[in-house]
Amino acid sequence: MQWARPIGNRSGRGVIISPELGHVALIIALCLALLQSSIPLLGSYLGVQRWMRLAHSLAIGHLVFVGIAFGCLVTAFMLDDFSLRYVVDNSNRSLPTHFKFSAVWSAHEGSLLLWALVLAAWGAAVAIFSRSLPLVFSARALSVLAMIAVGFGLFMLLTSNPFERTLPFPPENGSDLNPLLQDIGLIIHPPMLYMGYVGLSVPFAFAIAALLGGQFDSAWARWCRPWINVAWVFLTLGITLGSWWAYYELGWGGWWFWDPVENASFMPWLVATALMHSVAATEKRGVFRSWTLLLAIFAFSLSLLGTFLVRSGVLTSVHAFASDPERGLFILIFLSLVIGASLLLFALRGPAMNSKSAYTGAAREVMILTNNFILVAAMAMILIGTLYPLVADALQLGKISVGPPYFNFFFVPLSLVLMACLGIAASSRWRHTAVDVVAIRARIPVVLSFLLGALLPIPLGIWFSAAEYSIIAALTLAAVFWVVIMSLQDVRLKAQSVPLTRLPAGYWGMLCAHCGLALCALGVGLSSAYDSQRDMRMELGDVVEVAGYTFEFSGLNETQESNYRATRGVIAVSQGGRSIATLTPEKRHYQSGGQVMTEAAIDAGLTRDLFVALGEPLGGNSWAIRVQVKPFVRCIWLGGLMMGIGGLIAVADKRYRRRKKIPSMKRNRLVEPALEVFK
Repeated sequence: MQWARPIGNRSGRGVIISPELGHVALIIALCLALLQSSIPLLGSYLGVQRWMRLAHSLAIGHLVFVGIAFGCLVTAFMLDDFSLRYVVDNSNRSLPTHFKFSAVWSAHEGSLLLWALVLAAWGAAVAIFSRSLPLVFSARALSVLAMIAVGFGLFMLLTSNPFERTLPFPPENGSDLNPLLQDIGLIIHPPMLYMGYVGLSVPFAFAIAALLGGQFDSAWARWCRPWINVAWVFLTLGITLGSWWAYYELGWGGWWFWDPVENASFMPWLVATALMHSVAATEKRGVFRSWTLLLAIFAFSLSLLGTFLVRSGVLTSVHAFASDPERGLFILIFLSLVIGASLLLFALRGPAMNSKSAYTGAAREVMILTNNFILVAAMAMILIGTLYPLVADALQLGKISVGPPYFNFFFVPLSLVLMACLGIAASSRWRHTAVDVVAIRARIPVVLSFLLGALLPIPLGIWFSAAEYSIIAALTLAAVFWVVIMSLQDVRLKAQSVPLTRLPAGYWGMLCAHCGLALCALGVGLSSAYDSQRDMRMELGDVVEVAGYTFEFSGLNETQESNYRATRGVIAVSQGGRSIATLTPEKRHYQSGGQVMTEAAIDAGLTRDLFVALGEPLGGNSWAIRVQVKPFVRCIWLGGLMMGIGGLIAVADKRYRRRKKIPSMKRNRLVEPALEVFK
């Protein structure tokens, strides 16, 4: 191993970490994962405690060596080591330093290494924070996580090695990072999304450990619930960041396109949301045991399916990584093994874990079951719409396109029904809630919601220059006010019997997340109902009016940055003769790759966004320009942020910080007394 300056680096800086060290670290990490996947599991069946305890040390060691490999790749990018093929393909000397860092996971090999790093981090977290769990259970769960790590380790080393060299004649400079990815959002969005994606492996591992032990109870739900909540928070924030990035970076003025890769992250989120509610019912009342285990399996299986869609090369998307089909075949085989083995184990052990608790009326169990049905139905609808064109193409049945009309036709009604159930759930209690009690509590909120939903579109239509009354806005407002009013009423009723400070953090987290969903729905509905857009040819000095705002194309200038040259338009915006903003959309010409990209300009506000994108030159001083006024679109991302904060508040519940020592389990059995729950 040579500890010298990289062959492709002419900067004169000495290298600290050799890429070969990263390759060796990956091999060692794979060996540790193989040991972790076998020895502790075998020890759990033979009753050898020393072997079971080994899982915790191996998990931490696995993280250390994957971290070393990741650090080696980061160093290669920072030092412009163009002897690595992956660095050549995704970086160059003029790329800003912060984009060199995000370029580490901008393509297939690096994103896979990031996935492995996040998986190792989750495994180490389980090893550190599961000391109070039964040793047999934690050993089995860590072994399952290691089995997943083995699959991804083999995938990297056999088909997707980020440390592949370009010797003996490395280039003097690299290509370029995809201009779409040269954005601050791509430094945050993929790691956040992966933390959620991969975090679902923990409840999956817990579910498999419970099935292997042949027993499942409320204690399992207590152990698993914080991990589910944390993974859900990361996934929620990751999807929200992705929507925000698509809105301002792609230049189309949209925030969700029902792109197959967007769907790949949204489907596990829907199932994880159902799982989060189902596991709460399992913990509180001991119900839905088999269903909760199945949701844990489905949530992580959909994460693996998303990995297959993004990295198999079967999709064409601004989000997807182009890869050869052999890599996709490897992931497909691994996906089939994981899902097939999990479902087979569930088929053998799951029916024995059915619950026998009863619930009647409008009990919270009924609301959670309805919630689960709606979320899983929505996931199934998206799954069919995403996979059917791929299956039809593979079977040579012709090219079929499934677009937004299909998804909106099914998803919008399901969303409205879900929000109706959220309002009822706020007034329901565990085990039994009389229907007439809920009806009495809902009378005033129903009237207020429908009145506000019916009346508010009138002034909103005038404000945003809408030609006619919007039914979409009326339904959206009615649903939003229904959720918010019912939630506030529940707080008021609780305050009559107990001080609000004594309510658990889990309750406040639920309230925040539900109101965040309502705020997100408000942004989706109103931005769709009152969005105003014009695509036009404009010359210098031209003026156009959109939704009461005046846009004047007042100038053009050129600017030079380190890695691109930009033509910048100057758009003066006014309303009623009063200056509002000066927007400067850009058309960027990237020097290394020769690509041309659009950078939109946005004047953001809580009640509206003014969005301008500079299109193609049309000769002379004429340009194609897109102008949009998007009402309440910021509520979408504020709502997503509120949901994430709600999940974090729930995780902070003091019940999950209790560290009572739990008796060790005997071979093949989970022995745990029922835990006290909040009434």
